[in-house]
Amino acid sequence: MVTRAILRRAEGGKAPKKRAIPLLGLRFSFLRALRVSVVISFLLIGVALAAAPVWKAPQEMAFGQLAVLELREEDPAQPPIPRPAEERLGPLALLSVEATPDGRGWRLTVQALTAGTAVIPPMDLGDGRRSPELRILVPRTVPYGAPWMGVGGGQGDILPYIPFPWAWASLLLIPPVMLAAWLFHRWRKNGAKRALHHRRRVFAHHWPPTDSQRATLDQAHAEGRELLAARFGEEARSWGVAEFRMRQLEVWATWVQSLDAARFARKEPPFPPLAELLKKLEVRK
Repeated sequence: MVTRAILRRAEGGKAPKKRAIPLLGLRFSFLRALRVSVVISFLLIGVALAAAPVWKAPQEMAFGQLAVLELREEDPAQPPIPRPAEERLGPLALLSVEATPDGRGWRLTVQALTAGTAVIPPMDLGDGRRSPELRILVPRTVPYGAPWMGVGGGQGDILPYIPFPWAWASLLLIPPVMLAAWLFHRWRKNGAKRALHHRRRVFAHHWPPTDSQRATLDQAHAEGRELLAARFGEEARSWGVAEFRMRQLEVWATWVQSLDAARFARKEPPFPPLAELLKKLEVRK
C-alpha cells in the first residue's frame, strides 16, 4: 500500500483520502429532538397558566336585588381555589361567600347598587392564579323614555331621553308678558305728557328772544308753535290772534303780536313773561 501510494505520487496522482465518519446526521437529529422538547415544554407551561378559574354568572342582574355568582376551577388536575378575600366585586356589594357542594369553587351572593355595566376586575386568589374579568349588565328599573329616577350608571349606561316641557314652561311667561304689556301701554299713554314736557323745556330755552335778529325771532316762533301743537293739537300751529282770544288765551295772542312787532323793530307790545305763557297752558284744556 505504501509502495503504491509512493508510485502514484511520483506519477502525479493523489493519495486516496480516508472516508469520514457520518457524525453530521447524528448532530442534526440531536438538535431536532432538543427543539421539539423545548416546544412541548412551553406548550405545557402555557396550558398550566391558561387553566384559570371560570365564572358562572347570569348575563343580566336586576338592580338592587340579590344574585349568586359562582367562581370555580374546572380543571380536575388543579387544586381547588382558595376563598376570595375581597369585600367588594367591583361595583357589586359582596354579601356572603359559601363553598360549592363539590368543593371546587365558591358561591358569592352579590347586590347591584349601580345601573349600567358592572365590571368585576381580575382577582388575585393568592396561589398564583387569577380570576378572569367578568362583565354583567345591570338594566334600569324604569323603561326607556320614562322619567329618570336618579339612579347612577357607569360608562356603558345610556340615560333615557327626557324632553323639555315647553308647554308647561310657557305658562311661566304669562306674568312677565302681562307686565311688559302694562308698561308699554303706560308708556304710550304718557307719551303726550312727555312730549309736552320736552317742548316746554325747549321753548323756555328760546323765550324770550335774546336779540332782534330775524333767525332768533323765527326760532322762538317755531318752538312756540311746537309747544302749542303738543298741547292743543296740530291745528294750533295755524292759530292767529282771533283764535287765541276766542279760546281765552290772551297772553298767547300778545305773544303773536309781540313777535310780529319785533320783526319790524317795534317795542310794543313787549314780549309776555315765560311764566304766564306756561301757566296759561296748564290751566287751559
